[in-house]
Amino acid sequence: MQLTGAQIVCECLLREDVEVMFGLPGGAIMPLYQTLPEYPALKHILVRHEQNAGHAADGYARAAGKVGVCVATSGPGATNLVTPLANAMMDSVPVVALTGQVPRAAIGRDAFQETDTTGITMPITKHNYLAMHAVDLPRIFKEAFHIARTGRPGPVLIDLPRDVLEEVAEFQYPEKVNLRGYKPTLGGNSRMIKRAAKLIDDAKRPVILAGHGVLIAGAANELRELAEKAQLPVITTLLGISGFSSEHPLSMGMPGMHGQAHNNWAIDKADLLIGVGMRFDDRVTGKLSTFAPDAKVIHIDIDPAEVGKNVRVTVPIVGDARHVLRALVEEVATTARPEWVDELDELKDRHPGMPTSHEEKLLPQQVIRDLHEATTGKAIVVTGVGQHQMFAAQHYGFTEPNSWITSGGLGTMGFEVPAAIGAAVARPDRAIWSIAGDGGFQMTMSELATIVEQRLPIKFAILNNNSLGMVRQLQDLFYGGVRVSTAYSGNPDFVKLAEAYGIWAIRVSDSTKVQEAIAQASAVDGPALIDFEIAPEENVYPHLPAGGTASEMIEGPTGKEAPTWLS
Repeated sequence: MQLTGAQIVCECLLREDVEVMFGLPGGAIMPLYQTLPEYPALKHILVRHEQNAGHAADGYARAAGKVGVCVATSGPGATNLVTPLANAMMDSVPVVALTGQVPRAAIGRDAFQETDTTGITMPITKHNYLAMHAVDLPRIFKEAFHIARTGRPGPVLIDLPRDVLEEVAEFQYPEKVNLRGYKPTLGGNSRMIKRAAKLIDDAKRPVILAGHGVLIAGAANELRELAEKAQLPVITTLLGISGFSSEHPLSMGMPGMHGQAHNNWAIDKADLLIGVGMRFDDRVTGKLSTFAPDAKVIHIDIDPAEVGKNVRVTVPIVGDARHVLRALVEEVATTARPEWVDELDELKDRHPGMPTSHEEKLLPQQVIRDLHEATTGKAIVVTGVGQHQMFAAQHYGFTEPNSWITSGGLGTMGFEVPAAIGAAVARPDRAIWSIAGDGGFQMTMSELATIVEQRLPIKFAILNNNSLGMVRQLQDLFYGGVRVSTAYSGNPDFVKLAEAYGIWAIRVSDSTKVQEAIAQASAVDGPALIDFEIAPEENVYPHLPAGGTASEMIEGPTGKEAPTWLS
């Protein structure tokens, strides 16, 4: 069958079960856009900025468990995808990005809107392609989607010269992919699994550290079965949140820089750490030389490059989390650990965390707790990065997998608005709450127009302290309170802004009005926004200083000076 390159692209997308893509047209990619009316099964959602197309595809992929697709033109359109591609790469999210490119004869001649897109994105994609012939497109697309969704998932970019999209070629979609050197390991080494089971059986103070890999692998049930059989307390990393129900008696919460203090002390006391689908990154470990000093380490990850990269590992297991955990469930003995459970309960009592409500001011913690109660922990919560993200991670109890979508490794402000679009498109059956800071919200709030156009019932909870709260907190704690470029004195009236887009909105500054406002927003048939005017000086605690140790953890506003290593 003879088709144009643009038609071939559409046929390939349909064969990869793509239903929707997020993008913004331009000159070099126009042949593809002009072909879309021939393919009504491919829905295209027009965004206001290409960066938001990438983040929307990211949010869609996480919520749907499928590959997200974004589209941009050449030059600035492609470079605007750099941040979302880096974000997807850091967080292991399957995204395929399609970018336009100048015609083949113009490549390398500094043509209008030409950029070396494959060169720019090579470090921030799992793989990328410059398609030079239309006949190669079926193979390229088959490989791209396979690479994006298998092994450790990640973003793949396909750069499409304009004349390749116009070229006519024979279309035949390949049935199989055979990439020499790319054979992800799924099952895990049986000898290593037996060694790991023996360590678990013999441990007195074991802890599971569950990361994003648990959710990617769909291994929440296997994680629960292992934890229950061997009585293993489960700590979830920032991206592992929702992989283990917060209501489970073995659930411990989040560790690290802004995790619950008892978790950092539990890791410090543990004699065995079982890392599942997590990277032992710096936000979890703090100072590597003092991290879990008495613990042996089992590390389970599908990416062999991550195993042993940061923390010395006793038993390395390369494999898919679901396959490996299922095998471990069969191998480990049924165990009770009453002494360790009692010790952890005592740690929780000694380190209860900060109060979540106040008579005279509205605390962000209360907003999150009230939102949890109103949604019974069953909403999909999308956040950006900053204090609001940490408050949400600490205080919203998640009960279902893949209900927490946030920017982890890259820490991208502004993620919360477009990623919520992707989540809402993927899961129209679920309530979507985007919890935002006033700083991050303003980075991508132009997508409110997209939300209205698409009639997406996203609810926004802005934790508004008129500042870049996390940066201000760092300045107060570690830079002598010298605040530089963190105050937002020119914030818009977010209620009027939302109303300008035709979105229902309300402002809340009274702690007694939070639940009523959430109920009102939830009842709106469409998008809604609540501007919560929170206490401006409220900090996130605990705070484990970057590169610090558990003993340097700041658990509250005690006036404790900065650690000596910062001086």
